Amino acid sequence: MPNPDTERMIEKRVPSPFPLYAVGLFWLLYAFVFPLYRIRDFLLAAVLSVVVFLVCRRFFPAKTVWVAVPEAFAYSGDEAVDRLLRDGRQCVSDIEKVCREIGDENVRRESGRATAACGRIFDYVAEHPETAPEIRRFVSYHLPTVLKMLTSYENMEEQGVSGENIQSAMTKIENVLKTVADAFEAQLDKLFAGEALDISTDITVLEGMLTREGLSGSQINDRRNAR
Repeated sequence: MPNPDTERMIEKRVPSPFPLYAVGLFWLLYAFVFPLYRIRDFLLAAVLSVVVFLVCRRFFPAKTVWVAVPEAFAYSGDEAVDRLLRDGRQCVSDIEKVCREIGDENVRRESGRATAACGRIFDYVAEHPETAPEIRRFVSYHLPTVLKMLTSYENMEEQGVSGENIQSAMTKIENVLKTVADAFEAQLDKLFAGEALDISTDITVLEGMLTREGLSGSQINDRRNAR
């Protein structure tokens, strides 16, 4: 399992080495059977080797693998807050791991929206540790519940049957995931409420000062018109 403090998993396409081996073998056999004295001999061999490569690549396509890449997360320096962030990021890492095994595209998409919002939430709390109490229930209940639902969904999907109980449970999970993603994005927006209020207050004060100093937009236009 990847460590959420140091690494994350990404999808990577790894080309098969067999087409290159086939080209090498082709050149070796060609040199034994046909002459390679003139430029056109080499050009013909090059063209044929390209054909060999393309044919082999079709039979030996690139494989998709998941690899761990380093990723440094921001932390606040406060022990209690950082413990909360580590717990949350570990749960997000577990959710992402389960989602990689789920075949339904909509489930993966909505889960991706939710985990992306989580990442931005944790980054914000790391920079503003005073907001940590606002996400305690989010980390202790909401994320583990989503993980439990997705784990159950993946297990039911693996059964390969469409029984009434299984289908009903899977549909309920599919329907609630959009609500979950919306809620997580709303949680992120809620964290910015205080900052947005401060900005609005600053704008009001600045506009008042400019008006008192005769530097507001309407006052400037009045002076220009008077000229």
